[in-house]
Amino acid sequence: MRHLLARYASIMDRFSVVVGHGCSILFFACIIASAIEVAMRYGFDRPTTWSTELSMTLCATAWVLAVGYVTERNRHISITMLEIVVGPRVWRFFRLVQLLAAVAAVFFLARAVWGPAMKVIARPEYSGTAMNSLQPSYLKVLLLVGCVFYLMQLVANIIRWFQRTEKGISGGH
Repeated sequence: MRHLLARYASIMDRFSVVVGHGCSILFFACIIASAIEVAMRYGFDRPTTWSTELSMTLCATAWVLAVGYVTERNRHISITMLEIVVGPRVWRFFRLVQLLAAVAAVFFLARAVWGPAMKVIARPEYSGTAMNSLQPSYLKVLLLVGCVFYLMQLVANIIRWFQRTEKGISGGH
């Protein structure tokens, strides 16, 4: 069982890294869309109807999906001063408390977004802008996917905590 859990944690870690690196492409695409908008608006006096909505969607997608990468790398904001004050054993206990609190918080967030996500799958919502995209529907479903992804990586981190195989969790957050 221990080997199976370690394998799950390893696979989840690799998946989080691949998705996290893939999200950098979305930020680059957002930069390109913004540059096109600037050129069209100020260079040709022909602003686009799609660039703002596309940029928001690309950045939101990258932000939501990168959570697994940030969690796998233990790069969330943390109060590292406490690590110095309380010592390694207490800090390790605090790390478990933090992981369990995150699981509870993300679980309740996932429960809260479940209903709206299922609603827009059954009956899509549109943005109402000039582009009138499916952005609201997409983002509601994406948030649920991000919550599930986050929970899966948190479980991997908890497995690593119990197996004492966590990666660099001290300092430099």
